[in-house]
Amino acid sequence: MSLINKMLQDLDARAGQPGAAPLPADVRLAPAPEPRARWVRVALLGAALGAVGAAGLIGWRAMGEPQAPAVAATPVQAAPVVLPVSAPVQVAEVAPPPPPEPEPEPVPAPPAPRTESTRATVKPAPAPRKPVAPAVVNGRSETTAQRTENTYRRALLVLEDGRVTEAIATLQAALKIDPRHEASRQTLVGLLIEARRPDEAMRQLQAALTLDARQPSLAMLLARLQVERGGPALATLMRTLPHAAGNGEYHAFLAGVLQREGRHREAAEHYQAALRTASGNGVWWMGLGISLQAEKRDAEAVAAFWQALGSGTLSPELTAFVERRLGQLER
Repeated sequence: MSLINKMLQDLDARAGQPGAAPLPADVRLAPAPEPRARWVRVALLGAALGAVGAAGLIGWRAMGEPQAPAVAATPVQAAPVVLPVSAPVQVAEVAPPPPPEPEPEPVPAPPAPRTESTRATVKPAPAPRKPVAPAVVNGRSETTAQRTENTYRRALLVLEDGRVTEAIATLQAALKIDPRHEASRQTLVGLLIEARRPDEAMRQLQAALTLDARQPSLAMLLARLQVERGGPALATLMRTLPHAAGNGEYHAFLAGVLQREGRHREAAEHYQAALRTASGNGVWWMGLGISLQAEKRDAEAVAAFWQALGSGTLSPELTAFVERRLGQLER
């Protein structure tokens, strides 16, 4: 079982709710040395921030049930000065001829008028790339990426010795060097949740999504924590929704949060989008049935609940819930 599933189940347990169903982990941590202690296993699994398994249950629980060249100018050359030749004059003295006048400086011709045919777009030269500034660490020159990776690996070594507080501080130092280092961010979030420091975990998730909103798994985890603590879970999910096309887990989780807000028509649409990616998910069929029933679309709700039962994937508790709903609708 991935660490993220365990963390979410622990969150549910502390809220007095049933555990979440396990889900696949789709984010993996960068390779690290073979762990020898429990906290290293936590670090290696800390990047497994997958989709939230209890998406289809949220609305159910909320209802009280178990849930861009100019032409070059050519200089004009002045004509050479030609002096007239005259017959020699017999004089006592011949005065020297006056010095020739200096040639005038060439005058450049004015540029030809620019027309559409001669106008060209002059593109600015590209800005020079900013050189990578290495730092000298322990007598060695390191790039920013190398410093970040080395700091991250030091954190894993610290975890190997079980020094959790020091590992968290080392991961925070890695993120100060490079805030986009995903492995450090994800491992740090995992450790903070394990240490039951959800407010700090949420701040780290919000920082990651501010840098790059194209991270549905992180958005779902943040929203799950916000659901528990009364935060803006729906706003979090809606911001990342454009980057979650085709992600059934995301649509189902969003549908569950919409159910909590009483927005059943939108919830049903997102459950249907989720089911187009996995038609055999009984929990999602159940969630769809709940929203359809709330919208007074009873015939469609009955069909959805039967699909949920027919999936064979519901727990006994959920099976009993669906059967009760069918009993209400089929009277």
